[in-house]
Amino acid sequence: MEKIEPETYDKYIKGLMDISQAITSEMYLEDILKLIVMVTAKVIGLEICSLWLIDENKEGKQMLLKATQSMDPDYFKDRSLKMTEGVVGYIATTGQTLIVDDVLKEPRFKEKEMAKKLGLVSMIGVPLRSKDGRVVGVVDCFTVEPYRFSEAEINLIKTVANQAAIAIENARLLVKTRVIQEELETRKKIERAKEILMAKRGLPADKAFRWLQKKSMDTRKSMREIAEALIISQDI
Repeated sequence: MEKIEPETYDKYIKGLMDISQAITSEMYLEDILKLIVMVTAKVIGLEICSLWLIDENKEGKQMLLKATQSMDPDYFKDRSLKMTEGVVGYIATTGQTLIVDDVLKEPRFKEKEMAKKLGLVSMIGVPLRSKDGRVVGVVDCFTVEPYRFSEAEINLIKTVANQAAIAIENARLLVKTRVIQEELETRKKIERAKEILMAKRGLPADKAFRWLQKKSMDTRKSMREIAEALIISQDI
């Protein structure tokens, strides 16, 4: 086990505390992920630290660059990779940490021209795992000098990856919760509108629902909007 200098240890703890506080705050996920890569790069002294997330679309899964502290447009412009592409795809599909001494000599590293232009040499990539063990993304970090990552630095980056996975999971859960709440609220309002139509027009429940549907189609407004308008007119 290597010895960690007190100053370095303090920097690591401070960095993790900053990230933990961000995760429990009201910050947007995008801002949290940006903070994570910025803190990691600063604490270790990295040229580039980036965070990729797995995105599923009609064409299948791909990796999207979601956060980086790099200001170089050659690095962050329109970055996406297939799951079978590059070191990021390898880490995402295998779920294994990958350390590369020289990216220009690594066959799995596909963006060698960009690496030459930016002077990137050594790298480490760590998978982001959700609570159920699924890989949801990758954190990768680069240096501009040949570099051997210490055990403490590797553990720090793995901890950061875990923190990022928590932030992503929390954000997705929050969105899901809000969607469910919206659906429940919509159902309540539609049911209330149906009750009004049944009482005022003597319509059975199924015809009251169809009336709301037709009104929605005719006016090109959502059923919730129609229901809300009906409830408001009833309350006036």
